Amino acid sequence: MDRPERDKLGHVTGPLMLVDSAGLWFRSFYALPDSLTAPDGTPVNSVRGFCDMLAKLITDRRPSRLVACLDNDWRPQFRVDALPSYKTHRVAEEDPDVEDVPDTLSPQVPVILQVLDAAGIATAEAEGFEADDVIGALADRERTDPVEVVTGDRDLFQLVRAEPQVRVIYIGAGLAKAQDFGPEELAEKYALSPQRAGADYAEMAVLRGDPSDGLPGVPGIGEKTAAKLITQFGSLDALLRAAADGDARLTSRVRTKLAESAGYLAAAPAVVNVVRDAPVVMDRESDAVPAAPDLDRLRELQSSWGLGASVDRLIAALEG
Repeated sequence: MDRPERDKLGHVTGPLMLVDSAGLWFRSFYALPDSLTAPDGTPVNSVRGFCDMLAKLITDRRPSRLVACLDNDWRPQFRVDALPSYKTHRVAEEDPDVEDVPDTLSPQVPVILQVLDAAGIATAEAEGFEADDVIGALADRERTDPVEVVTGDRDLFQLVRAEPQVRVIYIGAGLAKAQDFGPEELAEKYALSPQRAGADYAEMAVLRGDPSDGLPGVPGIGEKTAAKLITQFGSLDALLRAAADGDARLTSRVRTKLAESAGYLAAAPAVVNVVRDAPVVMDRESDAVPAAPDLDRLRELQSSWGLGASVDRLIAALEG
């Protein structure tokens, strides 16, 4: 196994890794069978998958710092106020403030948090904000180490930047098929400007919409057209000004579509854009990858919840 690089003083120089924790435990839940259970019969497929994914990330990418970022509010009121359709399809029928989560996943989340605590891995959240905002705030203020954001959510592509470096490790097709995006890779994939690839992506997403988040987008404007319009005019604001001014570079059809969606276009950026100054709170002072986890607690969790070799692999990754 490759060791992380060290500077002249012997300090580890790996990246700061920011993990979209809910994304990992949802992905683990659906990837592994619920026949993986604790001694009392409680499914632990998500816990085991989460531990395995975290172990592989640590082993393969060798971060020097690691933060598991959490949703304090999966559907913040400020986003619902801006766009009432935001995530409505995920709302539990009996309570509009509760996410519709599978019954066998909810009990596993506290176990995952116990494992993270025993392992000594930092967690972070911000009251009234999503994990995306926590990740955005931590990435935006980092000035020491390069940042790697691990997520299956394309919304976080907006965070990529060249200096100080922020890259997105996109696991939408699974960890084995992870894609590594910086500004150049993002610009190439979506035909965006390399100089403002992250901002371009967010503004393209506003135009395109995202049914998975309840964003309707501008009818008749798909991803390729959205990217072309944003790069041609330089920004969403510039595009809308051009449309209002009757710019000849825009067809009458596009101008009409933009005008008819004026209300949506005014509200959507507040939903799509991550909050870069969210009031993030860490559960511990250091976000360094722990070299000496609490083995007694981890072994106790391993035994009581039947976590098997998944915990062994996590310990090996941390100690490796």
